[in-house]
Order: sequence, then C-alpha cells, then structure tokens
Amino acid sequence: MRYPPHILEEIRTRLPASDVVGRRVKLKKAGREWRGLSPFNAEKSPSFYVNDQKQFYHCFSSGKHGDIFTFVMETEGLSFPEAVERLAGEAGVSLPKMTVESEQAEARRTGALEIMELAALYFEEQLRGPQGGDARAYLDRRGLGDGTRKKFRLGYAGSARYGLRDHLAAKGVERDTMLELGLLATAEGVAVPYDKFRDRVMFPIRDVRGRVVAFGGRAMQAEAKAKYMNSPETPLFHKGRMLYNLDLARKAAHDRSRIVAVEGYVDVIAMTLAGFPETVAPLGTALTEDQLALLWRHADEPILCFDGDGAGQRAAFRALDVALPMLEPGKSLRVAMLPGGQDPDDLARSGGAAAIDAVLASAQPLVDVLWARETEAGPLDTPERRAGLAKTLREAVAGIRDETVRRFYRDEIDGRLRSLSGGRPERAEGGYAAGPRPPRTPFQRRPRPGDPPSSPRIVTGFNPLLKVTAPVPAQGGRAAKREAMIVASLLAHPELLGIEEEALAALELVNPDAQALRDVLLDRAAEVDAPEPELMESRLRRAGLEESHARLTALVNPGDRWMLDPHADPQRLEHTLHQAVILHRQSGALHSELHQAERALAEDGSEANFAWLCDVQQQLAVIAAAEAEAEVARDE
Repeated sequence: MRYPPHILEEIRTRLPASDVVGRRVKLKKAGREWRGLSPFNAEKSPSFYVNDQKQFYHCFSSGKHGDIFTFVMETEGLSFPEAVERLAGEAGVSLPKMTVESEQAEARRTGALEIMELAALYFEEQLRGPQGGDARAYLDRRGLGDGTRKKFRLGYAGSARYGLRDHLAAKGVERDTMLELGLLATAEGVAVPYDKFRDRVMFPIRDVRGRVVAFGGRAMQAEAKAKYMNSPETPLFHKGRMLYNLDLARKAAHDRSRIVAVEGYVDVIAMTLAGFPETVAPLGTALTEDQLALLWRHADEPILCFDGDGAGQRAAFRALDVALPMLEPGKSLRVAMLPGGQDPDDLARSGGAAAIDAVLASAQPLVDVLWARETEAGPLDTPERRAGLAKTLREAVAGIRDETVRRFYRDEIDGRLRSLSGGRPERAEGGYAAGPRPPRTPFQRRPRPGDPPSSPRIVTGFNPLLKVTAPVPAQGGRAAKREAMIVASLLAHPELLGIEEEALAALELVNPDAQALRDVLLDRAAEVDAPEPELMESRLRRAGLEESHARLTALVNPGDRWMLDPHADPQRLEHTLHQAVILHRQSGALHSELHQAERALAEDGSEANFAWLCDVQQQLAVIAAAEAEAEVARDE
C-alpha cells in the first residue's frame, strides 16, 4: 500500500539514520557525519558515510545511497511495505488504517493464510505418523533427515480421498474456501470435491515472510501421471511471481552477494544442505519477468544453474529470451550447467561443495549464452549463413530496452562477428578448421582476439578430469560389466524401476542379453501394478530369456553381487544403482565423443582438434581410474 509522506517523515525523525545503520555497521563519528566500512563491498578503508541531519547514507565504494527504508531493504532483503512496517513498529508510529473494503480483503487473506497453515500442519503430522512410513523412507534415501524435514516443513498427503477435506471441515473450514485455495479438486462428472494432493511428499511454498501460501507434491507412485504437482493459481499464490525458498535464502543471498536459481524443490534442499543456502527455484514454470525482478533485488548477477542436458540448455535459452529485454547497466544473469546426467544432489554426493563451487564459478555471461545459441544452430561455412547469423543476433540485441546496454551488446556481437573469417566458424589461427565440427560443452565461448592460444576450448561445467593424463581404457569389458550390474539389479529389485525407468530407457547397451532383458523390464514398468521379482522370473521364462539372464548375471563383478540379494539394503542399493547409471551414461557419451575427436584430428591435424582429443582422453582416464579403485574397494 501507499503511505502518506508525513508518516514516512515522522518515522525518519524518530529513528536517526545512524541508529538504524549502526545495528549492522560499526560507525565512528567523523565531524557532523558517521563513517564506517561499507556493508555492500569488502574494503579496508572506510568509505561509507551516514548523515543524521540529512537522514541519509552514502557508500562511495558501491555508489549506493538512500534513507533508512532503503537501507533496511538493501541489507535485509525486505520489500518497501515490510521495511515501513518494521521501522514504524520500532519508532512507535501508527500506520494509517485501511478502508472498509481493504480491511475485509485483508481479513479474508489472513483467514486464508490460517487455513494454509492448518493444511501444512496436517501434512507434517501425516509424515510423522504410521501412514507416512514409505514417504519417510524415500526422504531418508535422499538424505533428507528429520532436521531437514523440520526446516523445510516437509509433509505427506495420504492416499485417502477425503483426508484433508474432513480434517479442515472439522475445524470449520468451508468446502468452497478449500476449493478456492487449491486444496480440493473436482472434475467433470464428479459431484463431491476430493483432496487435490494424495500419496505425495509435500513441499510447502512460502511467501517472503515465511507464510505458507501453496504446496508442491512429489508422487510416491511411479505410475502417477504427474511426478510433481503444484497448487493452482489462488488469491494467495501466483506461481510466476514467487520463488521457492526465498524466505530462507534472502539473508544468505545478501550476506554472500549472490543468489542461485536451480530447477526444483529437491535441488534447492540439496544445495542448501551442501552449504549453499542462497538457493531458490521457480515454481514449475520457466523463469518469468517477475521472478527475474525478484532475483535482481538480491543480487546484480543471479546465477541460473541448470542440468547439463538438452532440457537444461533449452531452459537456459528460454531464460535468455526473458532477460535480454530487461537488462540494465550492472544487472544481468550468469548461467551454469551441471555435468551431464547429474542434478545438484548427485554432484554434492560425488564431489561435495567444492564440485558445486566449481560449477558456479564457471557460470557463463549472458552474452556467451546468446552467442552459443545462435552459432550452434547450424554451420557457418558460407557468407549467406554468416549473414543470417548476424541478422539473428542483431535482432536479438535490438530487443534490449536500455540504450547503454544495447550499445555495448551490439559492440560485443559485432566484434565476434568480425572474427568469423575464411568460411570457418572460428578464427583460422586459433579455432577449429572447416570440416567435422567437434561438439562443445554448452555455452562454450568462441576464441576472441587476445585469448591465449593454448586454450582453444572452454569448459563450463566442473571438470576435475583435466588434471589426469593416464591412457584411455577400452570401452568394452568394464562397460559390459557395468551394464550387466544395472540390468541384473533391476531384475532382482523391480521396485526400483519407478526411480530409474526413464534413465534405463535412455541407456546405450552393448550386450544383446542386456538389451533383451531391458525390454522386458520396460514392458513391465509400463503396467499399473508394482512389479514383483517372482513375476519378473515368470516373464523371463515365458520369453525364453533364462539363459540370457544367467549369462548377464555371470558378468557382474563379485564385489557387486550383493546388489542381487533380495534383502540388500534399500538405501545403499538405490544410491549405488543411481551412480552406476550416471557413470554408464557419462562413459558412453565420452567414448562417442572420443571417436568424433579422432576422426576430426585425422582429417585436420590442427592444435584445436588435438586439444579436444586430449581433453576427452583425460576425462575417460579419470572415470576409469575412479571405477577401478571402487571395484578394488568393493572386492576387498
């Protein structure tokens, strides 16, 4: 709401600027002003000044200035109304009363928030109760223990069709209100509304003041039509205007001068547990202008962190289209891509906080994302194609509304376009030659004048593999044993198909036995009932695949045979299987890239092609060394 100027002035008068600022900054008297170290930049000599007479502060190191309301907004991440309410309470100033209509609307909103809180408490209780056993086991397997559940207020929606409805009705909540708040759902031909969320792990969605306004639910059943489901738009919840976890992340974002946006709820929690509490996520939608504005309130260059697959790259390109028109001097985005096949939880488990730090440190400027999107769309080996590239890039840049930023982008793009010469997509002296083009890691920047000639290929993701120079192993034996372990484990534990079905379908399998058995698994996974080991054995007999099963099982390493035990530890089994799937996918992709690099080097022995080949060899060597070490440890 708007506050009358005299009210704001009274608050300023009652609260000297030095008192408000002095709670966060150690100030010393300097003449008629106060002086201290900047709260916005690290510095050794104080350049931050506060003047009580002018009710003003100014930071020479960052250029930031304003009054006490601005200071509270900048340092605590509050909105203007929140800052006014906070300081008015401290100053003992009564804020103007609302109109009758606004009071009624506020009363309805307060009542709605109370109902959402009751729903959150209900889901939390369900998770703690006997009906939440499977949900607790799932969260335990994901490393989300009791402390994490309490911090993020995780819950569980039971399978009962009217569980939440009856619980809230007993407390006097009307059915129409539950429908309006997205807690109940209905459908054509269904006379009685039913609980929208059933048999799902529940993630409360809170506003910036920590109040529950909506829910997200993760299905426990693999056959559920929607793995994740959000509340619909309601009077409290507008998904395009909110960010998950912003209430908990904003102080950390201020303290670290950084905010990171990932793709989902569990990604946010994994990042927080790994030591990155400044992490948020959109709510089941591509990044919107409102969400970008929220991010910019907490950092000048938010980092968008996406999975390093095709879907992640498309998400980055969609964010680029949203951000370009809104860019302002000093306000932009950076984009970080995770290693292929991994999400933040995978990366934290395999490489710890250092691995995530390296990914975030490698985040690419937005101009590189724009360049990558357009230059990777097709070959640039003719004047006409390069002219088409120039036209597309200049049209994109023309959409930037700020004239200064638009001019600098235009200069940058024109400089890169001038570097395209001789019908080749790179400079002849340092880039790739004409012919087969090596695939790039997403958003690889093209060489520019002044770049060191020894770095023709820039990798955006965390890559600890570059330090190793061991020879490249053959793909055959170890890959065959790995795929045997994956398929045989799923045959022994078909209940895990719901977790790995999509990844299993995408795996490249070499062994014909593994391929045939994989088909049986996927056919069974498509059925409604949860698969059972006995039924799988019957299927294999009818399909005449018993010998294939025996041959595949014989290939499994002795140290991995514990995975075939029907009573194997479920948490250890799921983790080991998931890591094996990731490793198999990475190894297969690298061997495919190795063949491409070898062909490119054979056709053109350029330094860039040689560097590409060495890079892939080094990555494969590290994977082989790590896997060999793990095999020895398991066999001991």
